[in-house]
Amino acid sequence: MEKYSQFRDRGSGIAPFTPIFTPTSKIYLPIRIFIFLARLPIFVALTLGYFIVLQCLPLGSLFKKAMLWMILGVPGVWWVDLQVDGVKKGSLAKHSPRLPNPSNIIASSFTSPIDALYLAAIFDPIFTASYPTTRLIHRISLLRAILRALSPPQSRPLPGTALTDLGTLLRDHPNRIIVVFPETTTTNGRGILPFSPSLLTAPSTTRIFPVSVRYTPPDITTPVPHAYWAFLWNLLSRPTHCIRVRIAECVYNGPEGYPYPQRATPQPSSKSTHATNYLDTPPSSSEAEDITPSRKASSINNGDITTDEKRLLEKVGEALARLGRVKRVGLGVRDKVAFVEVWERQNYRRFRWLR
Repeated sequence: MEKYSQFRDRGSGIAPFTPIFTPTSKIYLPIRIFIFLARLPIFVALTLGYFIVLQCLPLGSLFKKAMLWMILGVPGVWWVDLQVDGVKKGSLAKHSPRLPNPSNIIASSFTSPIDALYLAAIFDPIFTASYPTTRLIHRISLLRAILRALSPPQSRPLPGTALTDLGTLLRDHPNRIIVVFPETTTTNGRGILPFSPSLLTAPSTTRIFPVSVRYTPPDITTPVPHAYWAFLWNLLSRPTHCIRVRIAECVYNGPEGYPYPQRATPQPSSKSTHATNYLDTPPSSSEAEDITPSRKASSINNGDITTDEKRLLEKVGEALARLGRVKRVGLGVRDKVAFVEVWERQNYRRFRWLR
């Protein structure tokens, strides 16, 4: 992989975009082929049945979670090693406030399509797509979140995308958890990318939980887009997969990671500065209707980040790096776009059967 050395982080030497290939003895190849062929029709039938039929029916959340666990169980994703900061093993039931609850936000790592599937099976959340050029988010379905892990990175939303912010989404859905993938694109799990500013639109009293999801073996990560067959082969041909989930203590979009004090009525200000949080002075209904998503996206960008807001992103990034036992890297979405172009140009013939 020396020819991809320009896509290694200069400080740590980590290459977060290269696929992970777990070496396997050729003796086990017939066994893996048999397991793959036995699981594939069951996995496809359950997946299509859920997303085409069952998801559209007015079924309860418990039934949908059970179906998602069945989908996870077919490829052998059955062992989950869950740990929560400040909670001893065996006493998790006594510390439910340390777990994400409705009206909270999950800032999750993003390495595999299984990330969204697992989070949906546990929390039944609302998934969002973030972009590095805007604070606004795009609400997406579970299927879109899964496919996004296999899609090329996007530096900005497509024209016509309905954008919103976390504050509005939480007000519209107070009984749901919101999932944000602040890295905006997938990695191989060996580093944490710079964050999108989408977390900065969270209300100051909303709890944000950094959640790290890692896998053993790690070859079901999808840092390279369109690797559908490679992902299915690695997922279905191994007997079991282990998910390692770590949940950090919650942080807030406030000074030093603590919530702002509650204020009865926010006073509008005639002057606007970069240090002002635009959620502190919500626009009137007429003003809100006049603000289109394109105008919001152009006015709320990375250049408006204040010191306190930057501290929030740093704190969440450090928490994800600590939970995943990895380091933060300086490579971002633009670097991944360049990497994908080089990778596909040099490996198309070799890996085209995996696409």
